[in-house]
Amino acid sequence: MSTKARILEVAAALVAQSPDGDVSTRAVCEAAGVGAPALYRHFGDKEGLLTAVVDHGFDQYLTAKRQRTPGTDPVRDLRDGWDTHTDFALRNPNLYRLMNSPAMRTPPAAALESHRILTEDLRRAAEQGKLRLAPELAAQMIMSANVGVCLMLVSRPATFDDRTLSRRVRDAVHTAVFVPEVMADTAPGTGTPGTGTPGTGTPGTGTPGTGTPGTGTAGESTAGTGEAPVPATATRLGALLRQTPSAAFTPAESALLGEWLDRLSNTTPKQP
Repeated sequence: MSTKARILEVAAALVAQSPDGDVSTRAVCEAAGVGAPALYRHFGDKEGLLTAVVDHGFDQYLTAKRQRTPGTDPVRDLRDGWDTHTDFALRNPNLYRLMNSPAMRTPPAAALESHRILTEDLRRAAEQGKLRLAPELAAQMIMSANVGVCLMLVSRPATFDDRTLSRRVRDAVHTAVFVPEVMADTAPGTGTPGTGTPGTGTPGTGTPGTGTPGTGTAGESTAGTGEAPVPATATRLGALLRQTPSAAFTPAESALLGEWLDRLSNTTPKQP
């Protein structure tokens, strides 16, 4: 093992064992059996060392995601991705806090890769007509909520002691980004997606004016909810056009159409 790798491994272990998640360069040097000049030569300073520890942590987190073969159901992949994220945070509380610390001024490349994987899964959902927002905005909502709930679980465990909290927040956020039929086809309390097929045009069966959600599929307004299908339709069309650009448009026209569709996708619903 190289000197740099040994220093990094020792620093990561000390972060994990530390009561407050902090380590000193002196402690790292003593545990690694190296002098301070060796640490500074490889990492520059303490911030550089901790940045390397964060990169190492993200690489650990992304190992399973990189090896994963996307399934046919992107909603299932997204639910599993949320749960995997939470599990990693609970198993590595000090490292997770460091990974999301404001002190890390430059986001690691692996953090951007994690966000890209999430966005790609959401684009697949959009192509299947399951998303009601543009994938980019949906990714921001999901990532911020997932990181937020995980930070509360690992930073304030005495207050946030309900381990079902992550699943409840996950389902609440997914309700905001997926079309109603996706969540209606999820068995209550189990997190198991049902077999409903968005986009078939089957009318809903909800009772108008009662507020009872219908069971119509994506592409039709849902009786009883008063929700127009325009944002979800625009999201799906935008995803399909990006996947297979139309020869009927010039690049400038395609870019303009994409901008218009994103605006429709991200339209905030009117409050009743």
